[in-house]
Amino acid sequence: MSSTNLLGVPETLLPADPAVTADLETLSLAEVVVAHPTSSLAWALLSDEASARGADLEAYAYARVGYHRGLDALRGAGWRGQGPVPWSHEPNRGVLRSLFALRRGAAAIGETAEVERLGTFLADADPAASQAIEAEEAGRR
Repeated sequence: MSSTNLLGVPETLLPADPAVTADLETLSLAEVVVAHPTSSLAWALLSDEASARGADLEAYAYARVGYHRGLDALRGAGWRGQGPVPWSHEPNRGVLRSLFALRRGAAAIGETAEVERLGTFLADADPAASQAIEAEEAGRR
């Protein structure tokens, strides 16, 4: 349990999805999303791709789908709206990336209140997630 988990709520650890991971190595992102429409990771990566080419509205929409798919996955794993979702557990990264991408997309379209809400949600899930994602994005530039 994390030292910042003051509520004592157990961590939510999503199951691995090796089929998505394998398909990400061989298919386009659009093909991965079609093959695995419940994968928040696939939607988050599609959002990243759209954002990188300046398609802010598309990026926001893809991230929104990834966010909702991620909430479904978290709830299916026992999450009840609060508690840690650690970045260190690789299968959680799709949900966290979707939160990050949705916050970025919300900022791009001027949804200030949503940016703040998502920032809080992401920090509550794992305070290290945003920094880790930003570092990965900087490494890709």
